[in-house]
Amino acid sequence: MKKILLTASFADVSSHLDHFLNESFHDKAVAFIPTASLVEDYRGYVDNDRLAFEQLGLSINELDVSTLTFQSIATILSKSDYLFISGGNTFYLLQELKRTGTDQLISEWIHQGKPYIGSSAGSIVLAPDIAYIQLMDDAKKAPQLDNTQGLNLIDFYPLPHFNNEPFRDIAHQIFANYHSQLNLKPIDNDQFILISDQ
Repeated sequence: MKKILLTASFADVSSHLDHFLNESFHDKAVAFIPTASLVEDYRGYVDNDRLAFEQLGLSINELDVSTLTFQSIATILSKSDYLFISGGNTFYLLQELKRTGTDQLISEWIHQGKPYIGSSAGSIVLAPDIAYIQLMDDAKKAPQLDNTQGLNLIDFYPLPHFNNEPFRDIAHQIFANYHSQLNLKPIDNDQFILISDQ
């Protein structure tokens, strides 16, 4: 049983969340993981996503996995109804998820049927491997990452910002390089992918 919403820009499609979840957001909280953005110069998209959740009426449990213990992360997740991972550098995100054991917690979360929402890097990291995104994200920002195997919770490879600047040309180049080898799923900022097998 899985309930996953993958986006390129959550703020641009947030109005669809209530339809996807089909439940009231009253007294609900989202665990909000901005970790992927911490090694990037521009982080405005994280603020936009946070504001989008607030406008939907959700409480936000901020969760930077790079600074917390496994137990602290598990505790915050246990107090949350939804899990969101923001955009940023996918390699750094994967490094920190693996280093802290959060990758295991996310796998358990998704397999329990709890709603997972990803934006850009937060969508890509669920793929079997993230090496394909290296033209878009700088792998050098994750010096402790010893392999690019993703969380492998989906059987395809999200390709965000497909027709959106400043990533349009890079996204199209990634598609040209890998579409014959990988099951790529390009999405624009105003598109999303729903996975629900319940």
